[in-house]
Amino acid sequence: MVEVWERFSYYGIRPLLVLFMSLSIFEGGFNMSTQQASSVVGVFAGMIYIFTIPGGYLADNFLGQKRAVLLGSLFIALGHLCIALSYYIKPMFFAGLCFIVIGSGLFKTCISVMVGMLYAKNDIRRDSAFTIFYSGINIGAFFAPLLVGIVLDNYGYHLGFAVGGVAMLIALIIFYFVSMKHYDEFIKYKKLDNFDSCKISNKTICFYMFLTIVIVFIFIALVHFKIINFSIVSLSVNLVSIILLFSTLYFLYLFFFKKLNKDEKKNLILFVILFFAAALFWSIFEQMATTLNLFADKLVDKKIFSYEIPTLFFQSLNPLYIIVFAPLISLLWIKLNKHNLNISSLSKFALGLIGAAIGFYIMYLATSSIVENNAKVSYWYLVISILFLALGELCLSPVGLSIMSKIAPKSIKSQVMGLWFVASSLGNVIAGYIGGKVDTNNVSQLPNLFLYCVYALLFVAFILFVIKRFVKESE
Repeated sequence: MVEVWERFSYYGIRPLLVLFMSLSIFEGGFNMSTQQASSVVGVFAGMIYIFTIPGGYLADNFLGQKRAVLLGSLFIALGHLCIALSYYIKPMFFAGLCFIVIGSGLFKTCISVMVGMLYAKNDIRRDSAFTIFYSGINIGAFFAPLLVGIVLDNYGYHLGFAVGGVAMLIALIIFYFVSMKHYDEFIKYKKLDNFDSCKISNKTICFYMFLTIVIVFIFIALVHFKIINFSIVSLSVNLVSIILLFSTLYFLYLFFFKKLNKDEKKNLILFVILFFAAALFWSIFEQMATTLNLFADKLVDKKIFSYEIPTLFFQSLNPLYIIVFAPLISLLWIKLNKHNLNISSLSKFALGLIGAAIGFYIMYLATSSIVENNAKVSYWYLVISILFLALGELCLSPVGLSIMSKIAPKSIKSQVMGLWFVASSLGNVIAGYIGGKVDTNNVSQLPNLFLYCVYALLFVAFILFVIKRFVKESE
């Protein structure tokens, strides 16, 4: 339930960001260009993944898992409060985004670790527990845009943002009064390994939390008063370069300076290929919050008889598809395996890319129709496009984790798994950059943009099918 409400808070505000920042000052927004607004969303989502690295380090070495989740929840709730209060003080909006990034870095990895610690190492219920936990993510992601969309249409953006803050407070209350109260008792009663220990005092934690808040506010103030020149578009481009440089150097370090045998080096090369393939997939998939969101807002006929579908409702389609099709896809893999028609993990990965390519080809058809007929298109284009993107996610995301667990060299397994999530960060930042190229007032550019995405996805899928025969044994 903590995860349901935390994800509700995140997926409730994420689709609002690009729409809100694009509004004129008169309408309460920031009058940002599409490029600037999309870059903010991309950097925001990308930094959430990057901050899990220092967040996990702090949890392991200083805070412990429980206090890291509690502290992360407080920061996320504070972030939502700041965004809601930006109605009165504009710079609070960006301070709020910073606090959500910091909080998510602490929360995201630790809440998953806590679930795993509830079970003994060989407990067969562990996978089922994580399935329940993962369903919480999609339940929160499904209901958030629906409720926030209704509030947005009736009461405006700032109350829409406030809904996410209320959700995070619910998560915080459940965690503090239920989870923390019984967690240690349960671990002790079941005689399970408990690696959760806080090595610093609560007083020290409060001091560093206060210091972090002060530093964020000072930084936002310096940017607001132009004492520091800061371009979010430049940051978006530079962040892509920094992540690529860091990843490349780290791969080279692992390859040449870690004592890996021939097969392990071969697997590491495969990992590099899959890393960039996954980054490409997420750079397309995560455009649901930017490109497809703007498309739904401006270029889609959303009317069903006299009722107009709120733009945010379309953001609920992907988690709905995941909830419906995840068990069916799992059953399909099992049935195929029983009939000796098993599809290799690498082929499933490639099918994920093809699913995303079909989804964006449908968007190509939609935008071509707009250019040709100079009229909005049916919402069914989005409904079907997001369906194929969701099917692509089901083929790629869980399978990607499975492949990593198989091919990662034992001596660096944790490092490789950590790097795997960096691909999601890279994809989110690129998605924001691509979304910045979308101009709903100049629709003629959109068909080519979507078609280039299709070509890139199909090209990488083809490469994966080609190399599949050479890595079959390793896989």
